[in-house]
Amino acid sequence: MNRPERGDNRATTLSMWALEHAQDVVSIVVGVALILVSAALLIAGFVDFFRDLSHYGTVHASTSLLDQVLLVLILVEIVHTVVLSLRAHTLVPQPFIVVGLVAVIRKILFILANQVTVGTSQLALLIAMVAVFVAGLIAINRLARPRSAEPGASPEEPLV
Repeated sequence: MNRPERGDNRATTLSMWALEHAQDVVSIVVGVALILVSAALLIAGFVDFFRDLSHYGTVHASTSLLDQVLLVLILVEIVHTVVLSLRAHTLVPQPFIVVGLVAVIRKILFILANQVTVGTSQLALLIAMVAVFVAGLIAINRLARPRSAEPGASPEEPLV
């Protein structure tokens, strides 16, 4: 077996360190950008709400504000995912599922609030997506729970 030279090992370690820190810097910049966009959308949503309130009425203004707030929630959840990735340096699936769930609920609310005519198959697909996302969240939470947290499990039981 060829053993790496001492210099090669150090170069690899240094390269990995540089790449990890560069990834962290990019993640921080993306997170800050998403927060700024979220703040701008929220402010614009409230400005539009008060403008639409006088021109179109409460229902239209509220629907528009709800749409903007849910979009901001999606962006904030993505920032949460970036923060978790920075802390653990692993990809955590729960925030992605929550983002998908909020996005589908936002679409359903938009369809229902605007009384847009959509096909039964499209609405059924959106409802099925909600069910799949919820089932995915439940499955991931059950798989991620340590065995000692399960009812009836003794703390001395080894985790396999």
